[in-house]
Amino acid sequence: MKAELKRLPKSEIEINFELDEQEFRKYIDKALEHLKGHVKMDGFRPGQVPKEIVEKKVGNEDLLMEAGDLAVKENYTKFINENNLEPIGQPEVQITKIAKGSPFLFTVKVSVLSEIELPDYKEIASKVKGNKISVDEKEIEEAVNYLQKSRAKFTEKNPSTGSGRGDFVEIEYQSENINNGKAIKDRFILSQGGFLKDFEDNLVGMKAGQEKEFISKFPENTSNKELAGKESKFKVKVISVQKMELPEVNDQFSKSLGSFDGLVALKEGLKEGIIMEKQEAEKQRKRGEILNMISQKIHFAIPEKIVEKEKTRLFEELKNQVSQNFKISFEEYLSSIKKTEEEIKKSFEVEAEKRIKNFLVLKQIGKAENIEVSNEELKEEMNKVIKNKPFDTAQSEFDIEQLKEYTKGAMLNEKIFQLLENFSKKN
Repeated sequence: MKAELKRLPKSEIEINFELDEQEFRKYIDKALEHLKGHVKMDGFRPGQVPKEIVEKKVGNEDLLMEAGDLAVKENYTKFINENNLEPIGQPEVQITKIAKGSPFLFTVKVSVLSEIELPDYKEIASKVKGNKISVDEKEIEEAVNYLQKSRAKFTEKNPSTGSGRGDFVEIEYQSENINNGKAIKDRFILSQGGFLKDFEDNLVGMKAGQEKEFISKFPENTSNKELAGKESKFKVKVISVQKMELPEVNDQFSKSLGSFDGLVALKEGLKEGIIMEKQEAEKQRKRGEILNMISQKIHFAIPEKIVEKEKTRLFEELKNQVSQNFKISFEEYLSSIKKTEEEIKKSFEVEAEKRIKNFLVLKQIGKAENIEVSNEELKEEMNKVIKNKPFDTAQSEFDIEQLKEYTKGAMLNEKIFQLLENFSKKN
């Protein structure tokens, strides 16, 4: 086999492969052996059909494609390993010549990991301190209040009775500044901060079926900067008004929620839950700070194609969120924020580069520390995942392989973060 490596801009390489006639003939034989198991013919047991018959049955084109695929995978992998290259993402393969009795030529383009010179990550990690975790009575009371509201009883109010503060209202509203002026439905507890304050004030006293128009002002700190501090005209129709009856918070209420002896036990359980949530949030914050501090000390070229792929992934993630959370089409969303798809994708560039850089830095630390996930560890974790999330029997092996790679990556990252956290704890 001959192979020529070319370094391209933006952390890409191109490898031109050439297998002579005899070398490629071996892959044709391998392809025939593999295809034998898939060819069925009367008078022959499965896998026992003669190669000459298999070749005629399969056809020249399919046989060559199978042989070419085997040759590409084997020789590309061998070249990458022998030259200590670290490809990122899927390679682009172009077959330039394939025929029986001729050399087999193909070209592979792939992004590769640039050389990363790690700083003293142990020293950097040791300087990151954790925050003390505490829970006050107010947080516990808020959690109790949430549970109380979740167990509330709702009864339809008399149509002649107007809505009052604390009632549960369902409305339909329109504003030219929101959702292109199309009607939106919403439900919330009146005067408990579910909507704009002066908007909610205008709903007090309204009856089911009643309509009203008024002007409401968006707060200065609203997430949509274009609407911050702006007045807007609203048209509102009240669909229903329900009285909300809250259960009394006592021992009986606590026992009804699960394995709690009483109110004291409930509050202790809630406190433990809040502490666990805060511990997890603090762990993620600390890990993020450690990784960001290490990444800031490193400068290397990030393959452009990988950045583009991550930008596309973030873009698709946004589209799904819009569909699920706002219940509007993505075209309507773009129109409401006055942006194009390209502008949205471009806005993800910094975040995409940051995520990829952090991923590559973690990978390099893992390599430097010889951190690996054993087959036994991966198998045990995969069994847990599959047990907790049963798969359809019709699901393809490819999906399982994807899950396997994802699980392995997650386990590897966890080990690396635990190592960095240990350096932090030592100081």
